[in-house]
Amino acid sequence: MKIYIVIPAHNEAAFIGQTLESLVTQTLLPEKLVVVDDSSTDETSQIVEEYCTKYPFIELVKNNTSNEHAPGSKVINAFYKGYYKLDDDYDIICKFDADLIFPANYLQKITAQFQNDPKAGMVGGFCSVLHNKKWATENLTGKDHIRGALKAYRKHCFIQIGELKPAMGWDTADELLARFHDWKVITDESLLVKHLRPTGMNYFEHSGRKQGEAFYRLRYGMMLSLIASAKLAVMKANPFALVYYMAGYFDAKRKKRPFLVSNEEGRFIRKLRWANIRKKIA
Repeated sequence: MKIYIVIPAHNEAAFIGQTLESLVTQTLLPEKLVVVDDSSTDETSQIVEEYCTKYPFIELVKNNTSNEHAPGSKVINAFYKGYYKLDDDYDIICKFDADLIFPANYLQKITAQFQNDPKAGMVGGFCSVLHNKKWATENLTGKDHIRGALKAYRKHCFIQIGELKPAMGWDTADELLARFHDWKVITDESLLVKHLRPTGMNYFEHSGRKQGEAFYRLRYGMMLSLIASAKLAVMKANPFALVYYMAGYFDAKRKKRPFLVSNEEGRFIRKLRWANIRKKIA
């Protein structure tokens, strides 16, 4: 199976070299790898260019955008700048972050999952963080969720779910829509990817409000949004997060922000979410 990878990067000079090194030494190499330098002001482009000269399958794309912090939309817009530079002769398309170190067999193992199960639409491992000199699984999401840093899609699944949403919550919307189209989302706990700059070291009110807005735009409804907000606040160990999430939800509702999914997709999402909640408390 042919693997294409797109890596959006903004000021990742401290990490991008380690990420690329871990990908060019895979037991199964990608056919193409595009790094999108999204208006970096550091040495990100120079480091990527060094890899481009050594490895013909790596390409650098420069994207000039605002440096404004825009959770969700900025990274997806950068991803598509790279994606549209590629042809469509791939079997698996990956969106990876630029601050990761992948185990040497990562691409080989996710490819095997796709090959072994024709209903596998998305496959991924888990991020791990360095804590007390040991790498441990990053405890920010459930075991059935693939972090936005590690997305890998079967081509037909990627096409069916439509373009990734340029908004906070895109990495939840894609999985929900994959399941709506009867694809499986498969996680592999044996694949631990080192996350060099862990998420959640700092928490910003702006990001929290955007997350709450995403719950509204995914048609969760108030009760599901409250449950999801409480769960995330506990995972982040931030008592203020719940307030920010729900403030974002009600603000989006008041402003009638456009939904990210259709009525039918929303009904499916709510039904799926409630079924998962009942399963966990049963």
